[in-house]
Amino acid sequence: MPVRAFIFCFVAVPLLASAQVPVATDQPLPDITALMHDVEANQRKAEAIEKDYIYHSVTTQQEHDSDGKVKKTTVIGADNYWLEGVPVTRVTSKDGKPLSDKELAKEDRRIEKDVAKAKERRAKADSEGKPTDPRGEDLVTVSRLLELGAFIHPRRVQIGGRSAIAVDFAGDPKAKTRNRMEEVIRDMAGTAWIDEQDRMLVRVEGRFVDNFKIGAGLFANIRKGTHFTAQMTKINGEVWLPEEIQAEGAARFLLFWNFNGRVEIRFSDYRKFRTSSVILPTPSR
Repeated sequence: MPVRAFIFCFVAVPLLASAQVPVATDQPLPDITALMHDVEANQRKAEAIEKDYIYHSVTTQQEHDSDGKVKKTTVIGADNYWLEGVPVTRVTSKDGKPLSDKELAKEDRRIEKDVAKAKERRAKADSEGKPTDPRGEDLVTVSRLLELGAFIHPRRVQIGGRSAIAVDFAGDPKAKTRNRMEEVIRDMAGTAWIDEQDRMLVRVEGRFVDNFKIGAGLFANIRKGTHFTAQMTKINGEVWLPEEIQAEGAARFLLFWNFNGRVEIRFSDYRKFRTSSVILPTPSR
C-alpha cells in the first residue's frame, strides 16, 4: 500500500523529542475541514509525480513469544515503484541474501498477477461508481472520515524546520460503516501532521482503542493497543515519499497471517527511473 493511501488510521505513539516543536504565533489556524480536503486533492496530484520514482525499502520483522521476547527476526529488502498505474513492491532479498534468478522470476509473476487483479478491481468499482485507491481497494474520502469520527485539538508545530498543523482524530464507535476499511478507521484514534505550505500528510500515528474483530474474530482480530507510525520525507523538492514506518502489536487475518511483534520499514535510495536524472539517497526537505 502506498503509505499515503491516507493512512488516516491514526495513532498515539510518542514522538521523539526532536520530532516536533510547538510554534508560538498569533497567526490563525486554517480551517481543519478545508485543510483535510486540500490534503486529499494534493495527494491525488502527487501520485502522478510518484509514478516516476523508484525507491528501496528494508523491512525488519520481529516476532515475539508469549513473554514478549524476540523469537524470530526476518529482514526483507525490496524495490517500490508503480507499474501500469499500480504501486508495487518487488522483493529483492531475504535476510541479507539476494533472491536467485528463479525467485526473482517468481516475484515478477506475482507482481504481474497483482497488477492485473488491481486493474480488474478498479474497472469493476468504476462501473459501479465507487471510489478506490490505485490498487482498487476501498477508498475512504475525507468527507467519510468526518462522518466516522472527528478532527480535534489542531495546533501549529515545526517538523524538520517546516511549519505543520497537527490534528488529532477520534473515531466514533457508533458511526455507521460501509466497508471494512471504514470499520478499521472507526475503531482507531491518533494524530496526523500536515505540512502547512504543501498541504500534504507528513506524519501519521494511530492505535486501536479496543480489540478489533471482523466476523467475530474469524476473519480478522487485532489486539487493543496495536499501533503504528508513518513518516514522510520531501524528495527533490517535488514529492513526499515514505521515509519510515513502525508498527507493534498483534493481529490475525483468517489463516493466512498471524503476527505478534514489531515491524520496522526504512526507505532509501529515492530516484527517478523514467528520466536520466537520478536523485541522491539523502532526502531534501
